[in-house]
Amino acid sequence: MAKVRVYEHGRLEGIRWFLRRLIEGVGFRFLVKLDGVEGVENFPMKGAAIVMINHIAFVDPVLVLACLPRNVVPLAKIEVYRVPIWGIFPRLWGVIAVRRGEVDRVALAKSLKVLEAGEVLLMAPEGTRNPTMQRGKEGIAYLGWRTGAPIVPVAVEGTRGFPTLDLRRWRQPGARVRIGRPFKFKAYDSRPDRILMRKMTDEAMYVLAGMIPEAMRGVYSDLSLATMDTLVMS
Repeated sequence: MAKVRVYEHGRLEGIRWFLRRLIEGVGFRFLVKLDGVEGVENFPMKGAAIVMINHIAFVDPVLVLACLPRNVVPLAKIEVYRVPIWGIFPRLWGVIAVRRGEVDRVALAKSLKVLEAGEVLLMAPEGTRNPTMQRGKEGIAYLGWRTGAPIVPVAVEGTRGFPTLDLRRWRQPGARVRIGRPFKFKAYDSRPDRILMRKMTDEAMYVLAGMIPEAMRGVYSDLSLATMDTLVMS
């Protein structure tokens, strides 16, 4: 595993709360319409946790992090750092940049540091945006197994078409965020092999799929195929 410097949560908290106020005061007025948040009582208020979301639109991670009662550290493709003007925000927040198409050991090491510090990581296991769910990547299973951190499924819907200044979209239903009950992966004495890791990932993704409308479930549409062999619900 790659070596990274110690994660300094306290150094970033002030700027993160300031950015959250900007999102709430500006973003929810001009970038995305938020219709409601459900299940906040399910969110663990202390200790390490991994938030997993479905990924429909560019604004999803920003929307979710602003709706949660604790600050989180998102993972995002490295390209977000290069977006003109906008790229400064993930740098200020301390977003973990991920190189797609490879096993990014630096990103994994940084993620472990966040969880070892007792903080919250935010992941979109699909790795890309799509209106319907795609097959999840196994990083969520690896980090959940390695740290024993609870996984918090957070379902997002209604973000298509945002961000926008088009008043026609703002007159339509907006985004909704639903926080589900946390679960953990069962403990295994040795690192799960690829087949088991795949099963762990798919079982977690089915939990998330069960929280969104059927038309959005994509490859996880058939909930009758869902199993719970590797999961422990809280």
